[in-house]
Amino acid sequence: MFQRTGLIVSLGLAATLLGSCASGPMLERGGPPAPRAEITRQGQTIHLRYEMDRDAEVWAFYDSALMSEVRQPWRPTQWRVLTPGVRLVRAGAYDALVNEAGGPVPRAIDIEITPKGVDLEAEYPTLVFSNGAVALPTRQASVFPVDSLEELAALSSDLNAVELDVGPTKVTWRDQSGPVLYQGERRPMLITQFERSYVLLGDADVTRDDGLTAVIDPALPKWMADTLSEAAPATGRGYRQRLGPASAGAEKPVLMAAWNGPAERMSSMGGSVLPGLIVMNFEGRGIVEPDDEVRERALWFIAHEAAHFWLGQTVRYEYAREAWITEGGADLLAVRALKARDPAYDAKAELQREVDDCIRLARQPVNTAGDRGEHRAYYACGAVFALAAEAAQKRRTGGDYVDFVRETLRRNRDGVVDEIDWFTQFIDAGGSPEVADRMRLLLTEGAADPAPVVAAILADVGVTLSSGRVILR
Repeated sequence: MFQRTGLIVSLGLAATLLGSCASGPMLERGGPPAPRAEITRQGQTIHLRYEMDRDAEVWAFYDSALMSEVRQPWRPTQWRVLTPGVRLVRAGAYDALVNEAGGPVPRAIDIEITPKGVDLEAEYPTLVFSNGAVALPTRQASVFPVDSLEELAALSSDLNAVELDVGPTKVTWRDQSGPVLYQGERRPMLITQFERSYVLLGDADVTRDDGLTAVIDPALPKWMADTLSEAAPATGRGYRQRLGPASAGAEKPVLMAAWNGPAERMSSMGGSVLPGLIVMNFEGRGIVEPDDEVRERALWFIAHEAAHFWLGQTVRYEYAREAWITEGGADLLAVRALKARDPAYDAKAELQREVDDCIRLARQPVNTAGDRGEHRAYYACGAVFALAAEAAQKRRTGGDYVDFVRETLRRNRDGVVDEIDWFTQFIDAGGSPEVADRMRLLLTEGAADPAPVVAAILADVGVTLSSGRVILR
């Protein structure tokens, strides 16, 4: 977040790829039985009906992120359970449905949804358009059974190591006012199960240009709409030239942008990325008129999100603790993309923010930052590590961080890059084992005073340590 007179601009990056890289267990198609759900839009209300495939004491939601800043569950503010005796509760890291009287939850459950656009920690939010249209993440209704609330509370927020005997919820989507919109195409009815994307219910203008399908809120100020429509395909072309083809589904990406209105004395943009899809959410008076600072942040945001088509989807991390690989890496890729696009762009100022934030947040282990709600640590310290990798790459081959990522893609054709893979590549690129050890220290333990540790990590980049602050030269 940064400030200037009368305006606050926040960049909600927490949701960006913590969810899409590796949130929840990987389940193969044709796997175990699964519950069913039907989502129907009726005017401004959305009706959700479940048909569970088995008896269970608890049905928990995979996507149970908290609202940003307030760190409270979002479902109680938007969902109203209609089925008598069924209650929406919170246990540990998860929202869940339980039977108030005890025993199994009824197999048929009805819920009324009044959607709101709120920022979430490390997860995909609902997008509410100014004309009443709503875009929902495909996995927002997906549930899994648990024997008790105590068992649910004991689960970590990362389900990758948990074996479940249930498949992803099969969801049928309908809109009484007309076809639904999915992947830029209108469909009378849609069924999703394994997909991770958004479904739009309601009217929306769809435009296609140069491989980009744009679904932009008709009330979003034109200057910002034009910025988004031009920048997204141009940024994608730049990455493809250096990194090669993106992951399947990202050849013709979709940009979906919602507008929450001109709230006074503030301006915010947030969003995330999914296979072939960038979603953005705008709000505030500061976006109504053209503004160079806001425009730059929007361009940076697109560059960060588009980078995830390669670093985050073509290769992804396995566990949430490894989010620094893709988030920090996408930050540095975005900086390099903007500098290539505009030589006047102040890359040093952006990178200095990364350094400052890493030092501020690395007093505790970066690996567990998500548990503390400090997701920014993944971005900032990941960018610091990426800078060190770039310095090694430059010393070894004369290349930059884009070259380092291209090698990451080549080495990890199985689609997964973990900490061992990353550090092995770092050493192979000429990185110092001592620097690698300092990075691991911040990841696993943190440091009472992170500044000298960060300074040592970035010694090859060129820094000075002055009054406890590491300053990029």
